[in-house]
Amino acid sequence: MDHFARYVLRRILSAVILVFLVLTLNFFIIHLAPGDPVTIMVGLENPSKQMIEALKKRYGLDQPIIVQYLRYIGNLLRGDFGYSYVYDQPSWKLIQQRIGPTLILTVTSSVVAFLIGTYLAIFVSKSYKLRNDTIVSIISYVLYATPSFWLGLIMILVFSSKLRWFPTSGMFNLRESYEGLRKFFDLLHHMILPATTLILVQMPVFYRVTRASIIQNYKQDYVTTLTAVGVPRERLFRKYVIRNAIIPSLTVFGITMGFSVTGATIIETVFAWPGMGRLLLDAIYRRDYQLILGIYFLMAVFISIAMIVTDLVIAFVDPRIRLT
Repeated sequence: MDHFARYVLRRILSAVILVFLVLTLNFFIIHLAPGDPVTIMVGLENPSKQMIEALKKRYGLDQPIIVQYLRYIGNLLRGDFGYSYVYDQPSWKLIQQRIGPTLILTVTSSVVAFLIGTYLAIFVSKSYKLRNDTIVSIISYVLYATPSFWLGLIMILVFSSKLRWFPTSGMFNLRESYEGLRKFFDLLHHMILPATTLILVQMPVFYRVTRASIIQNYKQDYVTTLTAVGVPRERLFRKYVIRNAIIPSLTVFGITMGFSVTGATIIETVFAWPGMGRLLLDAIYRRDYQLILGIYFLMAVFISIAMIVTDLVIAFVDPRIRLT
């Protein structure tokens, strides 16, 4: 087995251990938190003690917590994500319905935000003009400090209510039954506002990280040495500085991709986007243990995969990094 294969194997093993630890920690934290799904299901006004006991027995909540944990792990190893107490459906069925819309929105937004933010940082650094740097930096600071829910509401107010260019909410026009390309363009039409909001919120992060990394690289000894031996500034920037400066942004992008499975809860709520963020928020509010654990399990898996892929991409971009 070569060095690369051993590295990937070690990372996969570490990811499996990490997912198991995260799942275990989440299980006990969720179950030890105040409140339980049965109390929420029966209501707060004169709940029947017999009904509470019957529901706890039905869902196995009357068992010791360690028994519930071992049972959950056993079911998970068989591919069973458990049963949602609130929705009265298998948790995986609910997750399947929501994960597609979430990934469409969050992945698209993250990729575009990464490209725009990184390009702006490179453009400003390459232009060597203080005015460009000042203008873009001020805009990025303002956007970074802007609450996402407020920005989303302003987008709805301006572009939906006033100009009537885009719909206020949802993923499709429920009054129509589009198919093929018309359905695709209807999706794009509904996605523009929430995606733009996410892009504007995330873009400053990539810009600031890349810009700071470029400035830091300019202070390195290799830049001074290469400049002294007569390497043109344009070639130095393109071949060496950018290649080194892009690594932190790739790391941030990988982490962002890992968290994309849980969606953007606030944005999905503002635009009534039928994604995982809203599902997770409802599950937490209603103490739907099995559904919460299923979503967190997927999040841990996605983050682990994203970080492995990110490490491999970084090693490819910068050959100095050895896969150890």
